[in-house]
Amino acid sequence: MIRRRALLVSVLLTTLATGCASGEGDSSPAAAGALRLDYAYYNPLSLVVRKQGWLEQELAAKGTKVTWVLSAGSNKANENLRAETIDVGSTAGAAALQARANGTAIKAIEVYSQPEWAALVVAKTSSITGIAGIKGKKVAATKGTDPYFFLLQSLHEAKLTGADVEVVNLQHADGKTALERGDVDAWAGLDPLMAQSQIDAGSKLIYRNPAFTSYGFLNAREAFIKDHPDLVQSVVNAYEKARAWIGAHPDETVTLLAEEAKLSPEIAKLVLTERTKTEISPVPGPEQRAVLERVLPILVEENQVRSADEARAALDSLFDPAFAEKAHAS
Repeated sequence: MIRRRALLVSVLLTTLATGCASGEGDSSPAAAGALRLDYAYYNPLSLVVRKQGWLEQELAAKGTKVTWVLSAGSNKANENLRAETIDVGSTAGAAALQARANGTAIKAIEVYSQPEWAALVVAKTSSITGIAGIKGKKVAATKGTDPYFFLLQSLHEAKLTGADVEVVNLQHADGKTALERGDVDAWAGLDPLMAQSQIDAGSKLIYRNPAFTSYGFLNAREAFIKDHPDLVQSVVNAYEKARAWIGAHPDETVTLLAEEAKLSPEIAKLVLTERTKTEISPVPGPEQRAVLERVLPILVEENQVRSADEARAALDSLFDPAFAEKAHAS
């Protein structure tokens, strides 16, 4: 009996050692041959990369499976990054800063666009004409996203704060519906839904300010960057390929956005040609930092981050430009 138990223990220890040596002890999806990233209607480059299948083609030989997850907003992308259900996700810059300041270990590896994707919107029949008019009103907004941060900046510019309105926290699509049904007085809108409401329902954009938007950031989990820099570089390279493709195929890009987001070509064209700039440097740097420097005090004042010190530390450590620099130089 004793000899039998000793034999079983020996076999068990050998099995465990063999498994760890071969990588079976590493439970990360990427170690098992997977790359999980998001696509979003507010990120046209992601739509192109997904549609063209460049990552699947490149990584098939390595046995790496590519999985795509739809992000309905920056908040959803950050939730999935925090839960480690995706490795790479697209958000607004302010949303990335907020997430890192609140403990989500992510780095910005690419700037995918400079959009004017947010504005304050009212219904067609509304008498509200400016920021002052929303004081004391119900405003739909998705917390943790650029439209919400746009709302806060707009209020502060008008000498108001978030406490001067009743924020109804709804996902972007639900905020659009609430506005059009009359359930809220205003909506901090996001394209392409905002453009759709503007054209189809006659909704009015009462305040626009491109300076209040914080660029589109492509973010990756720090652990993923450390363990799989080759996959991170492949993603950024594919994004730069998509940037060039969009420049060479503007009409096809409009068609792609219209099909994916179920929009009319008119709405997709408005979003892409008038409110989205993709021909920019992909390298996160001084221009993006300047925008976030302006947003940071508002995040602190409005209790959107745990502390001013953590927010400052997050901003100082948010960018990882090496991958975009390499892709941009090639």
